[in-house]
Amino acid sequence: MKEGSSSGGGAAAGGSDPRQPSTAKPYAPPKLSPQDLPIDYAGFLAVVFGVVGVMLRYKVCSWIAIIFCAQSLANMKNFENDLKQLSMAFMFAVMGLVTNYFGPPRPGSTKS
Repeated sequence: MKEGSSSGGGAAAGGSDPRQPSTAKPYAPPKLSPQDLPIDYAGFLAVVFGVVGVMLRYKVCSWIAIIFCAQSLANMKNFENDLKQLSMAFMFAVMGLVTNYFGPPRPGSTKS
């Protein structure tokens, strides 16, 4: 095969490398204020599904709220504000699950 050529051009570029390792700086992401951060859609949807799960007593909405809480927790950027929203959404989801599984049955529903 081709033994003399390399895909990176190692021997030819060794002496004429224009990069200067002494001037390389590590990447530092720009600092953003909490108002400039993108919206946490997972946290917002967790609150919405949690409230719907409590008010309308839908088990599926409460479980979806728990899933969105976990996603929001994994992607948390602004710890203080996101933790408040996340704790509220988690409480709504847990209240919905407790009232659905341990509370009285919904009016008009039949358990068989």
